[in-house]
Amino acid sequence: MNRTFLRLLLLAGLCALLLPAWLIAAEPGMMPANKGMMPTGGMGMMMPAADGQALMDYINKTDPYTKWDLMPGTAKMRVGKEPHGGLQNVYVNKLALKAIKDKAGALPDGAIIVKEVFSTDKKPTAVNVMYKKKGFNPEAGDYFWLKYGPDMKIAVQGKFDPCIKCHATAKANDYVVLAPLK
Repeated sequence: MNRTFLRLLLLAGLCALLLPAWLIAAEPGMMPANKGMMPTGGMGMMMPAADGQALMDYINKTDPYTKWDLMPGTAKMRVGKEPHGGLQNVYVNKLALKAIKDKAGALPDGAIIVKEVFSTDKKPTAVNVMYKKKGFNPEAGDYFWLKYGPDMKIAVQGKFDPCIKCHATAKANDYVVLAPLK
């Protein structure tokens, strides 16, 4: 083998040995960019913890949901049904989009669906979020629920019974109401 390849191999090995030790030794506050974040969703993606503020920061700052694709089969300012009503934009992150397009049967860990809700005169009223977080709530599809208003104040987060009960009507479709996963 040539020397360049051997040097690269040695460097990669050293990095593999030293990086885990550095991560273990790091204090929780030492990496502010990853606060409330953890690897999940495949491909080593950093996803937010099951926490309302961490999720809200993620979908508004880290990976803005307004840059995501609309859920397949929906359009901007679609007419919504109760309990969300009004007009809606429904966005999906890449993990959710892939599962929907591939008819995967379920959303993967890290999948996020965001539903912007507007009044009929197009004024924002709420943002509702459905976040698949493995181990969060296995009895109800492992979804973390979040609702916040245009003022960015959290109204609901976590295991919210009204969301769970409504979406349980689509339990066979992994609690996803708007898009078939099979």
